Amino acid sequence: MCFLNVLIFVLFWIGDTSSRKATDQMKKLLTAIISTLPVIGFAQTKTAENLVQYVKPIIGTQRMGHTFPGATVPFGMVQLSPETDTVGYVKNGKYDPDVYKYCAGYQYDDKTIVGFSHTHFSGTGHSDLGDFLIMPTVGKLMLNPGTADKPRSGYRSAFTHTNEVSEANYYKVKLDDYDIIAEMTTSTRVGFHQYTFPASNHAHIILDLMAGIYNYEDKNVWTYLHVMDDGTVVGYRQTNGWAKNRTLYFAMKFSKPFVEYGNVNGSKREVYRGFWGKFNQSHNFPEVAGKQIRAYFDFATTAGEKIKVKMALSPVSMDGALKNMQAEIPGWDFEKVKNDGQAAWQQELSKITISTKNIGDKQNFYTSMYHALINPTVYMDVDGQYKGLDQNVHHADGFTNYTTFSLWDTHRALHPLFNIIERQRNADMVQSMIAHFEQSPEHMLPIWSNSANENWCMSGYHSVSVLADAAIKGAPGVDANKALDACITTAHQRFFMGLGYYIDKGYIPDDKDGNAVSSTLEFAYDDWCIAQLAKKLGRTDVYNEFIKRSQNFTNVFDPQTRFMRPKLGDGTFKKNVDPLSTINQGFIEGNAWNYTLYVPHDPATLIKLMGGDKRFIVYLDSLFTMNLPDKYFAETEDITRDGIIGNYVHGNEPSHHVAYLYDWTSQPWKTQERVRMIIPRMYKPTPDGLGGNDDTGQMSAWYIFSTLGFYPVAPGSDRYSLGSPSFDGATIDLGGGKTFSIEAVGQSDKNVYVKKVTLNGQPLDRPYLTHAEIMNGGKLVFYMSAKPSNSRYKM
Repeated sequence: MCFLNVLIFVLFWIGDTSSRKATDQMKKLLTAIISTLPVIGFAQTKTAENLVQYVKPIIGTQRMGHTFPGATVPFGMVQLSPETDTVGYVKNGKYDPDVYKYCAGYQYDDKTIVGFSHTHFSGTGHSDLGDFLIMPTVGKLMLNPGTADKPRSGYRSAFTHTNEVSEANYYKVKLDDYDIIAEMTTSTRVGFHQYTFPASNHAHIILDLMAGIYNYEDKNVWTYLHVMDDGTVVGYRQTNGWAKNRTLYFAMKFSKPFVEYGNVNGSKREVYRGFWGKFNQSHNFPEVAGKQIRAYFDFATTAGEKIKVKMALSPVSMDGALKNMQAEIPGWDFEKVKNDGQAAWQQELSKITISTKNIGDKQNFYTSMYHALINPTVYMDVDGQYKGLDQNVHHADGFTNYTTFSLWDTHRALHPLFNIIERQRNADMVQSMIAHFEQSPEHMLPIWSNSANENWCMSGYHSVSVLADAAIKGAPGVDANKALDACITTAHQRFFMGLGYYIDKGYIPDDKDGNAVSSTLEFAYDDWCIAQLAKKLGRTDVYNEFIKRSQNFTNVFDPQTRFMRPKLGDGTFKKNVDPLSTINQGFIEGNAWNYTLYVPHDPATLIKLMGGDKRFIVYLDSLFTMNLPDKYFAETEDITRDGIIGNYVHGNEPSHHVAYLYDWTSQPWKTQERVRMIIPRMYKPTPDGLGGNDDTGQMSAWYIFSTLGFYPVAPGSDRYSLGSPSFDGATIDLGGGKTFSIEAVGQSDKNVYVKKVTLNGQPLDRPYLTHAEIMNGGKLVFYMSAKPSNSRYKM
């Protein structure tokens, strides 16, 4: 009987009894029951664990991870984070390799902070952004950032990690040279700064419109700044970088009126200057325009005084930025914005809960979740307006428009993860890709797109993998036929990376394209995805065309060497190739040893080509155990020793499915062994804890899937290959009251092998799950052992 019923019964009994003694006894009983109420309530209400506490954004900020430690909300337009140096793209007229370390603007080993900018990529191997840098200072006004070796020559400041806090949607640091505490948090479209100043009659807040990531002298095409009143500033910045024609608008508000303001305009002095020379635009003048502008706003502060700054962004207009600010952060309650953002993170992180006693594992997992849910990013105003690829303003009708599509990376595991835990968002991302296609002058789906620009980075047309996977798995609101038509058109664009040769010859000649082999392999997989979607829709003619094209990987397989190998236009294989080298061998960011295994859609045929089961197992074993000399990975900045095990390159994406290929052999237990070996070596809860670029969440998505015990080897298929779960248990919240739980009985660092598997209490005699089996809800149980199982799964 529930407590309320007991209470009603007792009260009724007391009122009805004629015995004072009995009444007194029941009153005592009632008092005793009431006194236990807090205990009963605590016992019956399970408090959700605070998962935000396990997020450590500092993971991956040292060396190769290229993550940032600052504040952002899930999929937010704003990523408000510190920059620790000003290394540019060009040095002495040539590319400066040192800039690669600053893809996210921050390197853990640096000793100074230059300022805090509002846009960052997470984990990329090339970069852009770093917009609208703000820096608080006191004392003599300096309007250049200085250098790392002479920090006091500019406005940058020393800092230490002792005085640094990095959490989900919150960053805090002490700027030692100015005795200023800098704090920041965000909403989706607004960055919120809070600076605690010392007493000073010379306090400044600098707005640097010249600063940027992967910067160079002429990157700014134009910038504009308008001081509307003594607390409001608007403007924009147009740049020519990775995104060739990118314009971002801002609106900036101060919690305290500034007493005066000004700027330094270092723009090149042109012959034609109009008639603006009659004004002194550098001091207390309401507007300024040019390519090289740094502005300042002056204040007098008391000790411990807080000055707050809100910076809203818009892809459309300055007015749009103001409206975004008013809609998302109309007031000045910093703690509320911080707490709201962390509540949003808690909601997202709670979609997968894990059971483990290892705090480091929780930090790794929930930081991976965090990194996986930063990108893609919202790219529209609160009213639904956004700039399209055609540079016109569009309205997103019925969907949220997204950008930052690093598809060469994220089609592999990130978007498949979204198809489980972010179904509506992924559907909106698909809609965004279709809108991109409709606005594209080249009539193509995105390759690597950001901020209404196609960057054309990397190879393949892997958006078709994302569209096919989403449509096949029933993403809500996706017009599957419309998606397929966009895929078909994209796959017929002969101008793209040798695609015309591929269509005519069945491969790309090496003498026509430097990435001929890897592009052939990637196109073949993408074509298979198109075929799968066509099959689902009953479009037989399309299926027949693309299923045939999906076998083109066989055309670059050399049966003599048993490697994928560059083939020339005359049909002969290129001579004098080195299967360990990544340079001029026909592969993008990889070598023949790794790329030979890139046939995720048809491992069975690949195994036959390579000589059958035994030979294939030996090949995989050799990949993981051989020694790759330093000279080979010194050839590319995207691969370092940090991300290599033997010759297996986990620090870059083309090999992410490789450990799971043992599931197609007579020794699937080696998948379990390899996965459990990779996890602790490539993922650690430390600043240098990532073995390679996180690549907008792909590295993290691999970790999430693999620690749960399954992985999508070939997105576009409904199958997930089984591995070895590294937690005692996990529960995936599927929405609608449904969950899918995983239990690993006897799991430990030694018990990495799977003895048997049951699904909803029934034996599972195959090494894969289907998407429907997950989404229907249920329970998957792995029974773990210290010894490999002799049972043979059949794919």
